Amino acid sequence: MKAACPNRLARALRDFFSEHLPRLRGMSPHTVLSYRDSVRLLLCFVASCRGTSVAELDIEHLGAQEILDFLRHLEEVRHNTASTRNIRLAAIHAFFRYLSAHDPERLEQCQRILGVPFKRAHTRPVAYLEYAEIKAVLEAVDRATPDGRRDYALLATMFNTGARVQEMLDLRVADLQLQKPFQARLVGKGRKERVCPLWPQTATVLRDWLEERGIDWRATDRLFLNHRHEPLTRFGVRYILAKYCTLARPKAPTLERKRLHPHTMRHSTAVHLLKAGVDLSTISQWLGHASINTTNRYATVDLDMKREAIAKAKPLVASPSTASAWRKNASILEWLEAL
Repeated sequence: MKAACPNRLARALRDFFSEHLPRLRGMSPHTVLSYRDSVRLLLCFVASCRGTSVAELDIEHLGAQEILDFLRHLEEVRHNTASTRNIRLAAIHAFFRYLSAHDPERLEQCQRILGVPFKRAHTRPVAYLEYAEIKAVLEAVDRATPDGRRDYALLATMFNTGARVQEMLDLRVADLQLQKPFQARLVGKGRKERVCPLWPQTATVLRDWLEERGIDWRATDRLFLNHRHEPLTRFGVRYILAKYCTLARPKAPTLERKRLHPHTMRHSTAVHLLKAGVDLSTISQWLGHASINTTNRYATVDLDMKREAIAKAKPLVASPSTASAWRKNASILEWLEAL
């Protein structure tokens, strides 16, 4: 039986993911996989709504209404946040922006989809750990076991570098310099490299752990592995952090009220550096932010710094002679004019 030829949608998706994103745009593998997951969810949703298979879908089956229905499905059925919805929409926009340039016949359809707006996302307060809480988490690690020593090295390095979880998972042994000056080479978003200094204590922990494993410091192996000697995953890091936060709660009860995830360690590093008097420009370079505007948000999250600032500031009390008093017989307009 002769195999069916790929339709226009299949050809466009193949070129988009195999040529356009990795080769022409230079997107990282992680970005390509994120876009792939978004498109896969969209195709499965549309196919389910039409009662057909994904293989039977073509470009005309993906209109603006289908995209809107899919976004509503993400929020109402899958309970995704507005931020996650926007990430999925960004991937869809990228594909139809590509399609508009390579299939002019579908230009109007693409323009309608590109006109679907992003949704304003609720900004949550930055979650971070205080120094005492970080200390309690590290002290909760049982360093008498190999897994405990690995977990301690992982958490200590994350707090030291403020690395994104994927940057930490991609870290290789050869990226470390465990002789003075102690440092680690991190590869961040857009394959941007930066060198982050290591505290002597962190370098000692990593050096001891690598010597225990018998690994040459010039090896290109991943630094953190799981039980199967495979690279640790994001879910593994989340599990490790959650495990020791739970164990640390008797010593640090405030952990109970905090929403913790691997990125929490990154935020904690930024706030710790800010409290130590490090300027925002240096913190921005330390964390690998593309813009210092991203770093500025840390200047607003620490309550202790806010309390210190209000204590130093003089209270502003209106002088009785200039205060606008409410006269018994004055009208509201007269009072407003006197303000």
